[in-house]
Amino acid sequence: MRIRMVALIASMSAIFGSLMGAGAIAMWGGGTDGAAPASSPPAVGESSNADSKQDSSFSDDCLSAADVYEQVRPSVVEITSTLGAGEPFGQQAQGTGTGIVIDADGAILTNNHVINGASSVEVRFADGSAAEATVLGNDPANDLAVIKVNPSGQDLVAADLGDSDSLRVGDPVLALGNPFNLEATLTQGIVSAIDRTYATGANTRPIREMIQTDAAVNPGNSGGPLLNCRGEVIGINTLLENPTGENVNVGVAFAVAVNTAKRSLPQMTAGESVSHAWLGIAGVDVTPALAEELGLDTERGVYVTLVSANSPADDAGLHAAFQSENAASNSNAVRTGGDVILSLDGEAVAGIDELASYLDANGQPGGSVVLTVLRSGEKLTIIAQLAEWPA
Repeated sequence: MRIRMVALIASMSAIFGSLMGAGAIAMWGGGTDGAAPASSPPAVGESSNADSKQDSSFSDDCLSAADVYEQVRPSVVEITSTLGAGEPFGQQAQGTGTGIVIDADGAILTNNHVINGASSVEVRFADGSAAEATVLGNDPANDLAVIKVNPSGQDLVAADLGDSDSLRVGDPVLALGNPFNLEATLTQGIVSAIDRTYATGANTRPIREMIQTDAAVNPGNSGGPLLNCRGEVIGINTLLENPTGENVNVGVAFAVAVNTAKRSLPQMTAGESVSHAWLGIAGVDVTPALAEELGLDTERGVYVTLVSANSPADDAGLHAAFQSENAASNSNAVRTGGDVILSLDGEAVAGIDELASYLDANGQPGGSVVLTVLRSGEKLTIIAQLAEWPA
């Protein structure tokens, strides 16, 4: 039995995060056999002005949408994950997603939620052939995974991975995937925003540097490529906003930046599960207004609002403004009493994003970090031994 598999995503980022949106869904879909999509995707390549030329944001080396499709289609696959005989009468639940061939040896990049918990994974290629796949490695904290097929007998074409750091808001993008079991659907839009941060629930590691787009993506697009106009993969389509509770596109979707994936690929393709350093705090950026309100002696840094119990921050003795998430969420204002983190290993941090980026780039589970902290007007040096982000 094929059923729709859509994971609800909360909007609260409890550690190093902030509030954002009204909820989102992971775009792993399927739907009941024969079910029609709730709405048809926009025609690719159409313009609201029939006489308009190619948008001026396209550079001279851009391809047409049709050429991008022809170039990338052989590198995009449909993934069917079977979740096991947990249904009545031994029936098996299945969900579909999308994947990106990244090398000729059979490695395929996708979202971790597409294959997580699957008892079997099948890949269907552009030529209609299919092959069983195994999970090679994953990076659950960034919702990424690499699966592998036997390349024997397959003419695998690897996609070109671009540079997501070069993106600008307004750049044209295209999404290629399998929404609602509609194989190899191409849609187009623009980069709506860059450097978005999204958390998949309370106490989960936020995914940073995400790309926001208005390209139409829906359940089933998960793990598929977000492409620039040269046909390079610049993101992995992962989430869409879900303010209505309906599993349809509302013009706000998010992709994991390809440069985030590139950092994890060496470990994932080596068969490893990628881990990330965890400090265990929630905080807000110190601003002049907050400094004045709380009587702080600095206008830069991270004001610690929460410390997770039994976390590295807790073990190191960091002080938080609130003692529980309940107290924080029920408060109309930030309380006094929290530490201000000024620097890590001597590197000044102006706010949460800089602190998190430093830990991502330099922190290792089991390693230590030296924090310079402002507490009641006095600077302290605190050493915290980092842990791995809890599952």
